[in-house]
Amino acid sequence: MSKPVVAIVGRPNVGKSTLFNVLAGDTISIVKDTPGVTRDRIYADCSWLDRNFTLIDTGGIEPDSSDVILSQMREQAEIAIATADVIVFIVDVRQGLVDSDSKVADMLRKSKKPIVLAVNKVDSFQKFGNDIYEFYNLGIGDPFAVSAASRLGLGDLLDEVIKHFGEPESEDEEDDRPRIAIVGKPNVGKSSIINQLLGENRVIVSDIAGTTRDAVDTEIFHNGTEYIFIDTAGLRRKNKIKEELERYSIIRTVTAVERADVVVVVIDAEEGVTEQDAKIAGIAHERGKGIIVAVNKWDAIEKNDKTIYEYTNKIKNTLSFMPYAEYIFISAKTGQRMNKLYELIDMVRQNQTLRVATGVLNEIMTEAVALQQPPSDKGKRLRLYYITQVAVKPPTFVIFVNDKELTHFSYTRYLENRIREAFGFKGTSLKFIYRERSGKDQ
Repeated sequence: MSKPVVAIVGRPNVGKSTLFNVLAGDTISIVKDTPGVTRDRIYADCSWLDRNFTLIDTGGIEPDSSDVILSQMREQAEIAIATADVIVFIVDVRQGLVDSDSKVADMLRKSKKPIVLAVNKVDSFQKFGNDIYEFYNLGIGDPFAVSAASRLGLGDLLDEVIKHFGEPESEDEEDDRPRIAIVGKPNVGKSSIINQLLGENRVIVSDIAGTTRDAVDTEIFHNGTEYIFIDTAGLRRKNKIKEELERYSIIRTVTAVERADVVVVVIDAEEGVTEQDAKIAGIAHERGKGIIVAVNKWDAIEKNDKTIYEYTNKIKNTLSFMPYAEYIFISAKTGQRMNKLYELIDMVRQNQTLRVATGVLNEIMTEAVALQQPPSDKGKRLRLYYITQVAVKPPTFVIFVNDKELTHFSYTRYLENRIREAFGFKGTSLKFIYRERSGKDQ
């Protein structure tokens, strides 16, 4: 069900970001009104041959002194060990094997995670071919000679990476237990929510096999249904600066969201909605997950009859890129509305898997076109021939048109609103794909 996660680890200036950008290629799409894609592009959805995976770049601020370099490398190694299924360890053939490479290799080896060693900046095999053998001393397997800048050797590297994915997990497809990721900034009460849910239901907590990452899976039974809650809490960093805290928080969020059906974005009621909340919510939005915004610590807020209304509007304004999200005001401390959370999760799950008959969809589209003409450009008007739903999680619709170039996001939003008016789809994004078809085929 979830995509494998591949982490790139390496010293500053060995070409980590170059390799990340080359492998990510055109797969990173920066959506203007979605803040989930961070400025420094920490992660990207990638594919090689027939395998899809999430690539994460663990690189952060480049430190000055060698002591800080080692501590920075340790942080990178820890986050890679915690989140990745496969680690790409990148070294520099021109600088040769250095002490910090060996120390990080020791840490990575102890993790028991698959490690693929990439020796970068091998622009000429004639010149540097023999130099790569030095890196056998790291004791983590065969070194792969690559040049990220010149795009050499990347195919062999990726072939080795996907070997470690194993077979796609067919049992996951049969496992229909709802998976809910609890995400948010540090200290907003994510763990408290899990503990409150556990306390009320008095259920056995178990770590599910295969999750050695920093997200802990907890099984909770409620009203005869077994739910898997993925908690992204557990920031162990001590005195890290804010930017790095954000980075680690976002990497953990990506890996947790990837495995979830429904994402609960937790916001601190006392602090209010922040830019980082928007980034975290944006990650779930981009991946088409069901989304619930849970405002925690609601018991600490002085209220009148308009407080919830005003607070909701303020959050919706910041999270305007996902107007479909569902909202709930809770207190993990007192248990306020915690049972309502299950009702919302069930509703959002149903909407994520809702299918609409093709005939009904076309009636809605025909009526929508009659009420508001599609856009035109230079005398040529967009024509919509046919609409059909092709997938769920998220509900995905294909619309056949005369010319994809004439489509406009505002008209897509209009069609989406008409479909939502008819069927709700509360809590889930909708995806629209345009296909060209000439009028003669109609």
